[in-house]
This record gives sequence, structure tokens and C-alpha cells, in this order.
Amino acid sequence: MRRRPFMALAAAALFSPVVGQRSAYAEGTPLAGLEDLLLYGAARLPPPRYDPTAESVATSLLTSRREFKTARYDTLAKALPGRIIAAESVGTAERRARNIAELFNLATRLCIKIGDNNLVAITADRALTSARVGGDPLVVAEAHRMVSSSWRRQGSLTRATDIVVVAAGDLLTDTSAPEVKRLAACGGLYATAAYTAAKTGDRTFAHALIREAAENATAASRTSGSADGVQSVTLHELSVHYELGDAGRAIELARTIDPTALPTAERQARFFTDVARAFDQWGKPEQCFRALLAAEQTAPQEMHRSAVRDLATGLLRHDRKLPGVRDFAVRTGVVLN
Repeated sequence: MRRRPFMALAAAALFSPVVGQRSAYAEGTPLAGLEDLLLYGAARLPPPRYDPTAESVATSLLTSRREFKTARYDTLAKALPGRIIAAESVGTAERRARNIAELFNLATRLCIKIGDNNLVAITADRALTSARVGGDPLVVAEAHRMVSSSWRRQGSLTRATDIVVVAAGDLLTDTSAPEVKRLAACGGLYATAAYTAAKTGDRTFAHALIREAAENATAASRTSGSADGVQSVTLHELSVHYELGDAGRAIELARTIDPTALPTAERQARFFTDVARAFDQWGKPEQCFRALLAAEQTAPQEMHRSAVRDLATGLLRHDRKLPGVRDFAVRTGVVLN
């Protein structure tokens, strides 16, 4: 995506009048294949066209990560079951388990995007079970983060927070993984904990956790030279402000973020969606709608999310002064009367 048009769109989302937007919505793909894999194993899925190898499994992991980052969730949903089956048949027991855990971690994130909380719980459990067999502390930590997300989505917020805080503490003391990778992972764990704590309304704890996340991510960035973890923590901080009811602080922080500097379409769309939620909370429907249109242009399949549909439903109350909002609502899956 070229920088200038995207920057113009980003500025519009935060400051400019509403303009029309053509449909960029793409229908989501059901998770039937993943459901069949979890329930019946490989029996109900088509056999692979080629015998898997260590190289093909490694490539499938990279491809799966890329598909998630580019918000091509329908493609990922179709391919994941076959990739998991392939990973089950190649390598040592530990290598197989690590590959399977990484794919189920991605499957959990995919289920969260599509909004299937039942599958979130199952895939997170499969990820953690496999990660423990695989023995890679970084993969185990990410699996704990997915389990935490599952508990959070079921409303068990205190337990969800504890899971990632304990996981971060365990990871920091596990010297079998490189320190810079442990610090980066702990930044993500503490950021997830901060977001969940904010949902409980515990302002002090949420702020303490997001500071801890920032410290770990910054320490990792000094060594690695990558700003990826710091950017992720900043986006979580935006969500923390929103969840605590501090919409003004969320928007103030958002105005310091360059969306084009965010490394993936998924992250850019998540930024715009969080901006939309903050503007909605602040009672500013026009700005909310602009941010949602920016998210849609960045990653159309992010519009499948229930949070987006909820925002679109709320915006319908203002349809007379928001041209295009009814069409947008339909693209998100809202059924109009």
C-alpha cells in the first residue's frame, strides 16, 4: 500500500469530514474444516496432494503467519486444517509438537477474529497441550496467552489476567530461551494482562501492567533493533484507555501513532477499530464511522468481527447524517429490518 493515500485516509479517520466508501467487504469463510479436524481428526478432510516434508511444514508455518498478518482470514481458515495434519506427520515428537502448537496458536487467533468462542477454548487447549510436549518456552508462553484470551472471552477476567502474569514470570526466569526473545514475549504477555485487567475496571493494576509491558518491549527493542513489540504494546495501551472509559486519552494516544508504521494490515485495522470504539464511547459517531471505513479499506475481513458489527448497529441511529452507513452495516453482517 502506498504511503501517501494511506496517510490521507488515516488523517481522515481522526480529523476530516465523512466521505463515501465503496464496498470492500468479503464474506468470511466458516470454520467447518477446523471443526471437523478437532472432532474427527483427519478422517473427514481431503488427503494432502503431496507427502509433507520438514521444509513444506516450515513453509506452511510462515505462510500461515503471513496470511494472518495480512488479514486473509478466509484463506487461512481453509488451509489450516490440512497444515495441522501435515505437521502431525513430520519430524521428531518434540518438533511435531512445536509445529502443531504454533499452528493451533494461530488457529486460536483466527477463531477470535471470526468470533467463535467455542473453538477458541478448544484450539487454545490443543495449543498448550502440544506446546508443553514441544518444550519451547516461547511457544508455551504464547499458548498461555491464547488460553488467557479464551478465559477472558468467557468472562473469567481475574483468571485470564493471572494466567498471563504467571506465564510472564515463568518465562523471564527460563534461561533456555534467548533473553531478547523472552523480553519481547513478556511485553506481549503483560500487555494482554493489562487489557484484561482494564476490563475488570482495575485502573491501578491495568496501568501498572501496561508499564511493565512497555519496559519489557523497550528493553527487547534496544537489543533487537525492532520496534514491533513496542508498537504492539502501544496499541494495547490504547485499548486499556478505552476499556477504562478514558476515550479522550485513547484518542490523544492514537494521534501520536502513524498507522503506516504499523507493520501489518491486521495491526493497522485493529488500530482503526480501537479508534472507532473510542470515538463511539466519546459520543462522536462521524469520527467513529470514518475510523471504521479506514479499517475496512485496510483489511476488509476485519469487518467480520462482532465488535465492528456492534459499532455499525449503533451508527444506524445516525444514518441521516452518515451517508453510506447503512451499506456499511450490511457489509459487516448486520441484518436490516
